[in-house]
Amino acid sequence: MKLSITLLFFLIFALSSLTNAQDKWARADRETVRLPPAAFLMLPKRIISYLQLRRCTIPQAFIEQAQHNVIRGHFANRKQVDWAVLCSRNRVSAILIFWNGSTKSVSEIEKSADKHFLQEVDGNGSIAFSRSIGVVGRAYIMQHHRWYGGRKPPKISHQGIDDGFAEKASSVHYFYSGRWLTRSGAD
Repeated sequence: MKLSITLLFFLIFALSSLTNAQDKWARADRETVRLPPAAFLMLPKRIISYLQLRRCTIPQAFIEQAQHNVIRGHFANRKQVDWAVLCSRNRVSAILIFWNGSTKSVSEIEKSADKHFLQEVDGNGSIAFSRSIGVVGRAYIMQHHRWYGGRKPPKISHQGIDDGFAEKASSVHYFYSGRWLTRSGAD
């Protein structure tokens, strides 16, 4: 009888601890800073409207103080200026690429629950969102290929998108021959 009561108390304590830990991570996911598209003044108005209509917000990683996760680069070729936005809807993010700044030609890549990009960020058990995107060029792509290996990149003639998990790793997405290739980024 005494063993059964002890076992019962142990199980209650274990379940309570597990529930508290799960609640802490769920709370961190809910409390991730997600900015409205209109907060990004550099974004063309048509892209802001597109994002607002789709109820996109732009999640912010703990590691960067300035607004981020909206980038501009040459993702299709050197002559064309494209935009990429990390769009979060219902706590699931994807990278949206607005080809030549058009809202009629939009690609979506790397969709993932925001909770997959949470991590403990200090010795006190604080949890924060840690995903960010950036523009990378040929030198970065080739250097990381030399460092980490993997499939050889194609001829690099424009920029790629670095999709990073702060202080952990990243992947580079490079548009080539009508499709996205993914290669090693930082580790």
